[in-house]
Amino acid sequence: MNAEIKSYNGKQSATDKEICDRLASAIDNKLTEAESKIWHSHPVWFLDGNPVAGYSKQKQGIRLMFWSGADFEEEGLNEKGKKFKDASVFYNVVSEIKLSDLKRWLKKSIEIQWDYKNIVKRKGILKRIK
Repeated sequence: MNAEIKSYNGKQSATDKEICDRLASAIDNKLTEAESKIWHSHPVWFLDGNPVAGYSKQKQGIRLMFWSGADFEEEGLNEKGKKFKDASVFYNVVSEIKLSDLKRWLKKSIEIQWDYKNIVKRKGILKRIK
């Protein structure tokens, strides 16, 4: 696990740390080609410089987000972005994480991608790259 992400996880409550550690481990295991780092204050995984998955602590719990998740057509990713193609799910205890769902979503995060890396250059316009 990336040292910055390990530090981020370590700053969470015991329950939230358990969720974060489980998510980080699963993401690292599935997105083996990804670069991971703290980006905008939370853990994010990138493929070829494009953000694909990440999580953050929010009022509703730990938010697992997929930048292109709205196109995954997955009921479990029920928090859809209003402006972009992101989708999320919130966790409050580690037992809520269904690894089979998470693995499927991570596979889709490799197969379905919108180009967030160049969104500023394109003045907010997203283009599908996969």
